Amino acid sequence: MQPVSSESSISTEPKASILELLHEHYLELTPDGRYVRWLRDHPRHPRNWSGLRKGYDIILICLLDLIITASSTAGSAAAARAKYEYDMSATLSTFIFVTIFLLGQVAGTILFPPWSEAFGRKNMYIVSSGLSAICCMVIGFARSMPLIIIMRIVAGALSAIPYTIIGGSIEDMFNAHARIWAMFYWTIASNIGLILGPIMSSYIIAGLDWRWNFFIFAIIIAGVTGGLCFIRESRPSMLLAYEVQRLTDATMLSIPPPLNHDHIPDLNTFAKEALFRPAQLFFQEPIILVIAIIISVAMSLIYMFTEALQPIYELMGFSETTGSLIFIAIGLGTVLSTFTRVLDSYILNHIRSQGRPIKPEHKLFGLGIGGPFLAAGLWWFAWTIPPETPSPWIVPTISLVLVGYALTEIDTVLYGYISDAYLSYSASATAAVALLRALLSGAFPLFTRQMFDGLGNNVAMSVLAAIATAFCIVPPVFIFYGERIRRASKFARYSWEIQEELGKDEGDW
Repeated sequence: MQPVSSESSISTEPKASILELLHEHYLELTPDGRYVRWLRDHPRHPRNWSGLRKGYDIILICLLDLIITASSTAGSAAAARAKYEYDMSATLSTFIFVTIFLLGQVAGTILFPPWSEAFGRKNMYIVSSGLSAICCMVIGFARSMPLIIIMRIVAGALSAIPYTIIGGSIEDMFNAHARIWAMFYWTIASNIGLILGPIMSSYIIAGLDWRWNFFIFAIIIAGVTGGLCFIRESRPSMLLAYEVQRLTDATMLSIPPPLNHDHIPDLNTFAKEALFRPAQLFFQEPIILVIAIIISVAMSLIYMFTEALQPIYELMGFSETTGSLIFIAIGLGTVLSTFTRVLDSYILNHIRSQGRPIKPEHKLFGLGIGGPFLAAGLWWFAWTIPPETPSPWIVPTISLVLVGYALTEIDTVLYGYISDAYLSYSASATAAVALLRALLSGAFPLFTRQMFDGLGNNVAMSVLAAIATAFCIVPPVFIFYGERIRRASKFARYSWEIQEELGKDEGDW
């Protein structure tokens, strides 16, 4: 989408005076002289905000994603108890409390990311958080199952906001090097949320009631909402428009319009050009399609584990609540990914010291480790659990540390690759991945029990391990041929052209 031209773009004032005025305010004209864009050192560009400012915003946004993600996996424990109150089958209860939430997330991934690219991010975070708290509270009080279903769908749609547009916020604020850590903090927060949900819900429900599960999440999310009121809008195109308007109002000069590739003149244009952008990316971009399949299958394992792990460990003598603590092993593996991020940072510093430009493919080392680790961890777990191999509980649990490490590497590296390859439109690219991930995450728990009961624990886990093994071919393809594939991608190439027009230098800014 090209910027909308304006008849007033050629000022009646002397061009030299306009240029001087713009430079005084850290702005400049594009090479064709038709639009205003940022100067590299503009203090109000999100890339130039203080570390404290960026830190506050990204911590609050990641915390929101952590809590809302935890509320999604907490649905399994709630479903296990609510089925008795409403006299439902286990599958129907799981569908209502887990799958419907994730189907709502599918709808949210289509609508909200392109909206954030066109109209900004801050208000969307606040709306998502505040309304999610209300949904949780209503579910806790509701006695009507139709009302619970509606609230769970709405909550799922709202959950798509933090999950899918955080990648865009990170790209707004951080350069290529800093995004390594920013993306890592986000994926750590999101994955910890997946792991924390089953543990929290098991103990809350055991001590109180399944409805208190939602009351407590409502209270926590409401607290996060208050903190989000103090974050800043980070969409550079919106902030540039504010800067140009402020300068025009102050000087009364006819200043050219801001360069805005996100400009949406009306809702009709939004529907035609932006609303279906995630679907367009999913079906037209091979990079997005492959990444979506890998991330969706890998991260859906957590939702399968919410149904499968506790029964497996109950066979080894664990209770229902203590069985949920096994998720801590996956969390430990998540934290161990810190060492890979240190290695990534070393690699990029070495490349920069040689005067070479940093490319998205330079950050794929962790993917090369994560793929084989996931396959190895799942094969290890598959054949050290009962009934075929009744090992001491610690033996299969160690393998879950490898699985947690691998899942975090896959999540962090591939989402980071999306952010680097698609830049300004990374929110829509992330949404394309999130759409399939939400669909599979919602579907997997519906057949997990039947799969494990029908095939047996060992064979069922072996099927998952075999799929993970097949994925091991993807890392070397991306590492060695990723740049060639990316350059053949129309949308990825266009995203980098936009960055050049905006005056961004991905190496240092």
